[in-house]
Amino acid sequence: MKACHPLPAAAVTAVTAALVVAMGHGAVSGTLVVLAVAAGQLSVGWCNDRVDLARDLSVARRDKPLVTGEVSPGAVAAAAATALALCLPLSWACGWLAGCVHLGGVAAAWLYNLWLKRTRASWLPYAVAFGLLPAFVSLSLPGAPWPPLWLTVAAALLGAGAHVANVLPDIDADVATGVLGLPQRLGARRSGRLAALLVLASSVVLAVGPPGPMAPYGWLVTAATGTLALAACAPAGLMRPQVPFRAVLLIAGVDVGHLLVRSGELAPGAGL
Repeated sequence: MKACHPLPAAAVTAVTAALVVAMGHGAVSGTLVVLAVAAGQLSVGWCNDRVDLARDLSVARRDKPLVTGEVSPGAVAAAAATALALCLPLSWACGWLAGCVHLGGVAAAWLYNLWLKRTRASWLPYAVAFGLLPAFVSLSLPGAPWPPLWLTVAAALLGAGAHVANVLPDIDADVATGVLGLPQRLGARRSGRLAALLVLASSVVLAVGPPGPMAPYGWLVTAATGTLALAACAPAGLMRPQVPFRAVLLIAGVDVGHLLVRSGELAPGAGL
């Protein structure tokens, strides 16, 4: 299981489960949505480790089970294919439109693994996949309602920021092995600032996007994330290198919580 990137897979699945509850899904439809996302995440994680095997071997990544020999490449490839095969019927069981939306997000993640992670468009699959997640949960409800544009935009910005932040600790190793996505081309310092600005933009959209006056907690969230973004964008030499990375992670965590609150306003009878 370690080869499936369990922490990111579990995090995305947990956020999906929270969205399911916030948007008012029943037990059956909610379970199908969560299982579809879990299967998709497992397929993406296993695909990633299998595709990266040669690169991980070249830098002796001892944290990767394929490198240490704990699992065979064939087993990981089979697991990825099996998870993807399960994702197809689980997604379409949520409705044909919802299923196509979710599979579009999964396809974007696979495209990242197979090609786009080494290009300037490395951020795009994350923006697409995260942006489509609220739509998948929403379209799986009776009547298949689309989420509002502001919710999609906020999720996409959060996804792009999460991609840049996730790459920060490994930028030097990535460059050494020829992985030149957008963050690697920008370098650690500029990427830290970009990640902070992207997740801050997500916070702002979540605060001001819905109709009507901004809720008091919206001002509080915006102020908190703005302060953290300033910390992440501070000039080099004023703080330890890990501070920007941690600041971005904190902003992303606040954004996820805010996203769940805002998506809850879309539940039946919530008034949006």
